[in-house]
Amino acid sequence: MKNHKRLPNNALGKYAYFTGVGFQMLAIIGIFTYIGHRIDKSRAAQTPLWTALFALAGVCISIYTVIRAVTKRR
Repeated sequence: MKNHKRLPNNALGKYAYFTGVGFQMLAIIGIFTYIGHRIDKSRAAQTPLWTALFALAGVCISIYTVIRAVTKRR
């Protein structure tokens, strides 16, 4: 039998859960963008290519985590 986390059922618990998901999304995008920025800075790049690529990867990963969180709530 699988071990599932127990999710809150009341309205305040749901609000807190999805607020946490939003902050997690913000953190993922921010960390990936920062990594890309550091790569561009270390390479003395004139165009922020790595920043853009890592930011896009962060957005994709964060959307994936949001979809997983929303489908887990059902």
